[in-house]
Amino acid sequence: MPRVVFVAPFAADTTMRFTRCTAALPGVQLGLITQEPLEKFPDEIRRQLGAYRRVGDAMVTDELERATRSIGDEWGGKPERLIGVLEQLQVPLAEVRERLSIRGMDAAEARNFRDKSRMKDVLRANGLPCAQHRLCPTASEALEFAARVGYPLVVKPPAGAGARNTFRVDDRGQLEGYLRTQPPSDGAPVLLEEFITGEEFSFDTVTLHGKHLFHSINVYAPSPLDVLQNPWIQWCVMLPRRIDTPQFAPIFDAGPRALDALGIHTGVTHMEWFRRPDGRIAISEVAARPPGAQFSSLISYAHDFDLYTAWARLLVFEEFAKPERVYSAGAAYLRGLGQGRVLGIDGLEQVQREFGSIIVEAKLPQVGQSTSGTYEGEGFIIVRHPETEVVEHALRQIVSTLRVRLG
Repeated sequence: MPRVVFVAPFAADTTMRFTRCTAALPGVQLGLITQEPLEKFPDEIRRQLGAYRRVGDAMVTDELERATRSIGDEWGGKPERLIGVLEQLQVPLAEVRERLSIRGMDAAEARNFRDKSRMKDVLRANGLPCAQHRLCPTASEALEFAARVGYPLVVKPPAGAGARNTFRVDDRGQLEGYLRTQPPSDGAPVLLEEFITGEEFSFDTVTLHGKHLFHSINVYAPSPLDVLQNPWIQWCVMLPRRIDTPQFAPIFDAGPRALDALGIHTGVTHMEWFRRPDGRIAISEVAARPPGAQFSSLISYAHDFDLYTAWARLLVFEEFAKPERVYSAGAAYLRGLGQGRVLGIDGLEQVQREFGSIIVEAKLPQVGQSTSGTYEGEGFIIVRHPETEVVEHALRQIVSTLRVRLG
């Protein structure tokens, strides 16, 4: 019986879905480490638990190690797997695995994915295309890099996740203003990157024992940075039915080579990449965890299988059955303009009338709920159809028809 410890710092919806699928695996002894009280977790998870530990901060390696050791002592044997889905967890998880000799990604590999400056150093050293970048501990170094590369630039934290705290600066004045409010230092450097124009995509993968078994491509419309800078934009992401086309050939070459260079052995990864106007590609960043923002659900719908369960089986049993891509799928993200609470949603009846037959999942904004404060917005609608053009048309119509009223 595999002894598995799942680290879920918070009882968020997506984390709960992965936790639930892990708890449902046959013959698994499951432990849970969290910052939440046990009653925050649904009954189907609590019934499967063989151990529970609550910690003050699950992102702190020492706390995580103590809790993991404690579960091992209770079980009479150390855990055989220590897993979690949050990007911020990957380095602490890897450090505890090393300390306790638990199988899985090690700390050096985890840092290759987590530290965005280190990641690009590895990619460049292996001849892989990515944005010019510099990790700057001083304002003078940041201004020197900007003068050499030119504006606009992207400013981001070295260990960011999901485009959070990522900004575009268009001139020296904006950069100087940012550096005054967030002065860099040796302990807290700022990461500057060349601003890449073009189409943005994701490249999501499953790797087992060093072999890349599965690849999926998602198309952003518009890019996540545009979405962050324009809170009124209701954006979309789409999985085309076919990805074995010449336009995607460059990433099918560069993507697996990038994963080899960064050191993935077994796991699910999420890569963001650009195609420049001249056709060249550039890898933006790679995360050693399943994709967020409903991407895991979209991949599941497009391939008519369950990626959440597949991830759990991959990490616990080291097995994966490659699915066939039989649909196109897409998500429209619903965002209100302004501040306050949701007053209502306009256009819903029209959307249901026109596209109800291909809507497979929806989380609609509810009257009275607060704005999310994230680029994912106040809700989403997922559509699926065998023809890419049908999905593309539906997404365009949904985001142009629905309006979330705030006040």
